Amino acid sequence: MNKEIGFIGCGNMASAMIGGIIKSKIFKANEIIASDANEMAVRNAANNLLIETTNDNKLVARQSKILVLAVKPMYYSAVIQEIASVVNEEQIVITIAPGQTIASVEERFGKKVKVVRTMPNTPALVCEGITGVCANDNVTQNELDLVCKILSGFGKAEVVGENLMDVVVSVSGSSPAYVFMFIEAMADAAVADGMPRDKAYKFAAQAVMGSAKMVLETGKHPGELKDMVCSPGGTTIEAVRVLEEKGFRSSVIEAMKACTQKARK
Repeated sequence: MNKEIGFIGCGNMASAMIGGIIKSKIFKANEIIASDANEMAVRNAANNLLIETTNDNKLVARQSKILVLAVKPMYYSAVIQEIASVVNEEQIVITIAPGQTIASVEERFGKKVKVVRTMPNTPALVCEGITGVCANDNVTQNELDLVCKILSGFGKAEVVGENLMDVVVSVSGSSPAYVFMFIEAMADAAVADGMPRDKAYKFAAQAVMGSAKMVLETGKHPGELKDMVCSPGGTTIEAVRVLEEKGFRSSVIEAMKACTQKARK
């Protein structure tokens, strides 16, 4: 094994993770290898990330101390069946697919293996991701700390119970899509009121980023921060009234519950 970490699958999520790892100097590009069945994905990873790439999943599995299964859930069985014979007990296998439990991964390998189940999100691409993490009993605390350090290279990592991993999917793994829709809707409204679209996206995106930073850095309850913006009889409380009337919060809650249920299935 001459690579620190290998990725089977180098699509959007894997590329975001690799880019963050390199940018944060957790590992150098020449310490990383990735494979993919899609030739375009292989070329993009080689050209953009300057890592070693291949079409051979077994080669990645043989060469990597830490192995990330970055394929879609539907391909897990086939990929694990392909690489199981070359994965050894000392390697750490990291999964990033929703719905793939530790038990199901262990069963597919059919032998003792170190499994760390994770759920990252695409803001990893700009080193602002957050990843939920849990592991089986074969993973030592030092190994779990190492994995969390790697995952923190492109954002934050939080260890949670496996029973919460499907909730992690809805609250962070899938949620960038909801936030992008929110930013797009805000920008559309601003354009409708006369603002040029490029400025509308900038104002909306910065407002969302700044608001999130206030939640994280002030430690105040989101409701308290909301109240700080809502002057009596003012413009903000009027907008909040309409959002409540249209079921804004309820829509978000129901969407996330549907996402969690899909992940569990």
